[in-house]
Amino acid sequence: MNRILNWFEIPTEDFNRAKIFYETLFNYEMQVLINEVSFKMGLFPGEQRAPGAIVWHPGFYKSSSTEGVLIYFDGNPDLSNILNRVEASGGKVIIPKRQISPEFGFMAVFTDSEGNRLALHSNT
Repeated sequence: MNRILNWFEIPTEDFNRAKIFYETLFNYEMQVLINEVSFKMGLFPGEQRAPGAIVWHPGFYKSSSTEGVLIYFDGNPDLSNILNRVEASGGKVIIPKRQISPEFGFMAVFTDSEGNRLALHSNT
């Protein structure tokens, strides 16, 4: 087993708003899959990392800024570069950059444009 995480989905209430948030935050364009009746997905790039998507699916997902699993995005080489764009993109920094330990690097927690609680990790 090369990696433990195979796929992740981040719920959205406003798909277009969330798409703009993540495209601005990570500076790339998402591939969009749409089933006009039931769902929309914006795919994160995933060549060497676990792939995932933002997802709009009425009644299936609920955003949460305080509960559930916490997904850490790769913020290397320095998560500050991404964290500095969170609020300008429509999110909110919950825990500013702080050191976990000298061995495990740094982390920060934020909410996205949809109110989901997410995190960043980097070595510096």
